Amino acid sequence: MTSPAAPRSARSLILPGVAALVAFAILIGLGTWQLQRKAWKESLIAQIEAHSHGEPGAIVPPSDWSTWRAQDDEFRRVRVTGTFLHRFEAPVYGLAPAQRGAPVQGYYLMTPLRLPDGAIVMVNRGFVPTELRDPATRPQSQPEGEVTVTGLVRAPEERNPFTPEDDPAGNRWFARDPASIARAHSLEQVAPFYVEADATPNPGEWPKGGQIRLELPNNHLQYAVTWYGIALTLVGVFIAFAWQRLRPPGSGELK
Repeated sequence: MTSPAAPRSARSLILPGVAALVAFAILIGLGTWQLQRKAWKESLIAQIEAHSHGEPGAIVPPSDWSTWRAQDDEFRRVRVTGTFLHRFEAPVYGLAPAQRGAPVQGYYLMTPLRLPDGAIVMVNRGFVPTELRDPATRPQSQPEGEVTVTGLVRAPEERNPFTPEDDPAGNRWFARDPASIARAHSLEQVAPFYVEADATPNPGEWPKGGQIRLELPNNHLQYAVTWYGIALTLVGVFIAFAWQRLRPPGSGELK
């Protein structure tokens, strides 16, 4: 007669247990991160709602630029008057939503606006498709003299590990960053923010402003529940796995 096989040692669960524990920690971390993103997104939506409506006001004066904070001022509607320095126009690569199909590739035109007191505010005048990157292809798009721009205050665009390096010599830019553009052209007294122009038509119809989308999706709670649910599923799977490993031989057989 052969004796029934002995149950496996609990030591056989060490490696699977460690792997399951690491995976569980990662899943819980992802769920918690989504809850943090949810709180951030709700704060951002509240800020947009509070600042982006009503009559446009003046920008923060240059005397206060050194203490400017995005959380206090971003998305506020403003109106600013000055003269564009078109020779320093910086086309920033980006995508614009299309009516149908895939987004359109092109450039957002960041242009310095010199204020009456000599200070400078960068203005994202709007989007042009790739074939209109060169100002010579849109000669009416650069108005001379004093202009008035209405739009929203925006913080500099944050870079990430996938953002290409700018090429100031070739006038190729990949982030709407007023400070970087100002350094490339030796501009001084430049605002730490920029103004996102609204959809008011420009001469020659280009660039097209008003590209910002203020309706932000907020699905982070759904994502968090999904990650936590996967984590609980992992616990259940590991318990079943451990039971199969450690149960006495023949305990699941019918007699």
